[in-house]
Amino acid sequence: MGRMAAQPEITQRDLRTRSKEIMDAVQGGQAFTVTRDGHRVGELIPLRHRRRFVPRAEFAAMSRTAPDISPDAFRDDQDAAVEQELDDPYAR
Repeated sequence: MGRMAAQPEITQRDLRTRSKEIMDAVQGGQAFTVTRDGHRVGELIPLRHRRRFVPRAEFAAMSRTAPDISPDAFRDDQDAAVEQELDDPYAR
C-alpha cells in the first residue's frame, strides 16, 4: 500500500545546500525522502510530540477496553522470571 500523500524527494546535495529551508519544512510537519545517486536512502520526518500527562478521564476510558489480566498468570510469569535471574550463568 502506498502513502496517502506523496513525499517530496530531495537529493543528498539538496539536503546539504538547502538544509535550513528543509529543516524548517520538517519542523512545520513536512516529510522528505532522501536520495543518493538516484536511489532512496532514507526519510526525513518530523518527530511526534508526546504528551507526558494523560487526563484521568482519558486513562479511565482507555482502561475500559484493556484486556483483563489474570493475577495467577501474572504471578506465574513473575516467578518464572525470578527463577531465571537466580540461575548462575557460570555454574557448570
